[in-house]
Amino acid sequence: MLHLSANRRIGAGLLVNLLSSICIVFINKWIYVRYGFPNITMTLVHFVVTWLGLVVCHQMDLFAPKSLPIGRIVWLALSFCGFVVFTNLSLQNNSIGTYQLAKAMTTPVIILIQTAFYKKTFSSRIRLTLVPITLGVILNSCYDVRFNLPGAVFAALGVLVTSLYQVWVGAKQHELQVNSMQLLYYQAPLSSGFLVCVVPLFEPLTGDGGILGPWSLPALATVFLSAAVAFLVNLSIYWIIGNTSAVTYNMFGHFKFCITLIGGYLLFHDPLSLHQVLGILCTLAGILSYTHFKLVEQEVGRSGLAQKP
Repeated sequence: MLHLSANRRIGAGLLVNLLSSICIVFINKWIYVRYGFPNITMTLVHFVVTWLGLVVCHQMDLFAPKSLPIGRIVWLALSFCGFVVFTNLSLQNNSIGTYQLAKAMTTPVIILIQTAFYKKTFSSRIRLTLVPITLGVILNSCYDVRFNLPGAVFAALGVLVTSLYQVWVGAKQHELQVNSMQLLYYQAPLSSGFLVCVVPLFEPLTGDGGILGPWSLPALATVFLSAAVAFLVNLSIYWIIGNTSAVTYNMFGHFKFCITLIGGYLLFHDPLSLHQVLGILCTLAGILSYTHFKLVEQEVGRSGLAQKP
């Protein structure tokens, strides 16, 4: 019964992340294309709204803050900035297909980092599931790959920083013995402080595209809608990684990509070619294989613990 309850909570967290992640990709792309809102400033708005949302959650007694030494989370806060800024710059400078193709490389990079620096081992079966997943995402995206030099640089930096960030999120929760809300409660305002110092160096303050506008009411409303969705994305990322692993979160990310393509075809009649259908099936086969092998390994681990005197 305990395992069933835990699985239901993980399922609910994955569902929240699925819906919010798909929404924010299209909202942010709309903001960049329609309004040209500055990237780093929007990231700062996301961080501030995330922190304010956690303040509200604290006032509602949904969690109790735990005092954390700032020095222990500085690098996590910096990687959080880089994670959001570089992925948004990748989305801004690339097509959605190219953006998703670059994100597919996050999973093998995470496995490489955890193997090299955290001495974590992955079975051959788990590693082999990366092959159909990566192949499937490439098949889905190759029709849309239009690399340019700035986009390629931002995509590569985004993959590296995102991988480090996701590994550190899980490591810090276990190291500091905190939950997702407690860690994000301190890290979000710290990341906001870093960005306040950076924004004036890279983005204009006034004029067209400047931080202070002029911006129309629909533009501002869309930005704050994006920030509200980002709060759910950030919180669910921390929760999923803390309760599963960075690799599991990325496997779920590939599933979200397939759902995005299928939803675009069913809801908006976006074209879906044969090689995309094959790519979706290939990716889903890899995800199902990973899920099966992971559950088998967890069950074997629990059985081993139960048999110990």
